[in-house]
Amino acid sequence: MSKKTLFQLAILALLFTSCMKQSNKNTHSEVSESFLPMQIGNYWKNNAQNYTEIQDTVKINGETYYKFYSLIGGDAVSTTYLRIDKDNQLWESYPSDPKSKYLKARFNGKINDTFFTLNDKSENDNKVTITEKTEKKMTFSYDMIYHPNLKGQPNPVSYIKGQGFEGDWNGLKINGVIIK
Repeated sequence: MSKKTLFQLAILALLFTSCMKQSNKNTHSEVSESFLPMQIGNYWKNNAQNYTEIQDTVKINGETYYKFYSLIGGDAVSTTYLRIDKDNQLWESYPSDPKSKYLKARFNGKINDTFFTLNDKSENDNKVTITEKTEKKMTFSYDMIYHPNLKGQPNPVSYIKGQGFEGDWNGLKINGVIIK
């Protein structure tokens, strides 16, 4: 093989790898646009006894949901199934009750917008108000207004763009990138 051919192959290889690196940057940029990045392997950890991780995907009524597994206090477990639809709305459902869907967040909403998680006026229906929205953070206030003992005690939940759940995490992995 001539030196000219080897040089051309080396240039071609450099161009190929630089294109691949640019592609990875675009993927990370797209990921950072989400208030709750969803990819198997993402995790939010305080310590070995307190964490949430995305473990799998599951089809519920033909829609793909991500399985969020949480360990709380080392012995309590919570499994939640979440998805973000084309309208940038966060939905929760369960394989054991596929007909029920809970609207958890509207990431395209504005401050003071309100909606209901179930919209059925049951005790489990939360009135949700967007109380904060910046380029990097959204906060939703959940109030169980139909529950006789819990109404009037709103619970705020915040999401950070590119990170998901707000918190002072000791371990954080988003879309293959270990942040902490």
